[in-house]
Amino acid sequence: MASLRPNRCYRDVDKPPYTRKEYVKGVPQPKVVHFMMGNLSAEFPVKVNLIATRPIQIRHNALEAARVAANKYLTKMCGRMGYKFQIRVYPHQILREHKMATGAGADRISDGMRLAFGKPIGTAARVREGQAIMTVWVNPDKFPAAKEALRRAAMKLPVPCRVVIEQGKELIKQ
Repeated sequence: MASLRPNRCYRDVDKPPYTRKEYVKGVPQPKVVHFMMGNLSAEFPVKVNLIATRPIQIRHNALEAARVAANKYLTKMCGRMGYKFQIRVYPHQILREHKMATGAGADRISDGMRLAFGKPIGTAARVREGQAIMTVWVNPDKFPAAKEALRRAAMKLPVPCRVVIEQGKELIKQ
């Protein structure tokens, strides 16, 4: 399997959206397995968001890595039923790559960049500045764990993020 190109090739939101999968053949499925985890039926008073500080495209494998890191820490610190965790963005944007022939003799078979539309290689989520990427609901005593889980998730993402308490600020002891 070929390695992935660096994220700098895809992170900027500079092209129009390309999301119509019914017209494109062979779009791989997103690697994100679950978008909601933890105790989905309980109500938790504290809601903490991970907010993007600038517009960006986040690839599906980065979202999955962030989800795994945050969910593992939350499960360890809060227990299996002590939190609710949701990924708030979905990777709709189709990423394409033009794989030119390389190696000896490539000049005879390659057309260079003529008609270089590219084959789909993955998907990405388009995120606006100030948009919530992930949300965690916890009880007030588990707020530091939620904050640390989102900080760990932010390390896996290609954008500077900040953690914002959206609900239950008065319940947290500083």
